[in-house]
Amino acid sequence: MTIPPILFNRAMLKFHRNRTNKNAWFIHDKAIVEIKERLSEIKRDFKKVAIIGFRAESWALDLNLDATCINDDEIINFKENKYDLIIHAMGMHWSNDLLGQLIQMNRALVPDGLIISIFFGGQTLSELRVACAYAESAVSNGISPRIAPMGEIRDLGGLLQRAGLALPVADSMKFNVSYKTPINLMHDLRGMAETNIISNRKKTMMSKKLLNEISKQYFDNFSNSDGRIVATFELIFLTGWAPSSNQQKPLMPGTAKVRLADALRTVENKLEKD
Repeated sequence: MTIPPILFNRAMLKFHRNRTNKNAWFIHDKAIVEIKERLSEIKRDFKKVAIIGFRAESWALDLNLDATCINDDEIINFKENKYDLIIHAMGMHWSNDLLGQLIQMNRALVPDGLIISIFFGGQTLSELRVACAYAESAVSNGISPRIAPMGEIRDLGGLLQRAGLALPVADSMKFNVSYKTPINLMHDLRGMAETNIISNRKKTMMSKKLLNEISKQYFDNFSNSDGRIVATFELIFLTGWAPSSNQQKPLMPGTAKVRLADALRTVENKLEKD
């Protein structure tokens, strides 16, 4: 068995989560709204629900779900293996074994049970990542890992199938948040418990010189017309179902009765090759 590398220091994550600020949870609020809308479109009355996340109780309350609330440890402590809905709430981007998390959830589902996972994706904090790289190159003549690597949607979708889930869907949404200064952004990240826990991160405090250079690079490259800096956040949604004999199955190639071009009421263009 291949053991995944320990990329994140989970003990440090727990420490960060103990000092969070509820005023910084606006992205969780947005995520909850998105999950609520998606569940409203599924014509199913879920009877046995689990929510995974260190704020699972708040999610259950806001989603109006009678759910078992479970912490998002690497080994998920499922109380039962009979859930028909499992929601992984804004923690999977800190997992050292994302595939393992999906496999554990699949095993905890009843046949035709649903998994929905929502977490930060690879475009999150892209501006801060660039500003830090530019600043460290200028001040320290090198770059250290300061922003955690996050999964790209083109790679994450395949994990659902590898975990044995049926009808897999991966999609994402991006949005921008403006701040007066990069320091305000960093305060929010601290309040969300989304600061650096990379295992091989620099353990020393950031110098004032480097912090000032990060701020300068951010303003120079990523400020808007109002003089505020812009931060991108990306939310990834992974949805999959536990296999069941009564699920819809994709048609075999060549068995379609209607041409796609006719269904879309468009003209089919034939490509020519030299």
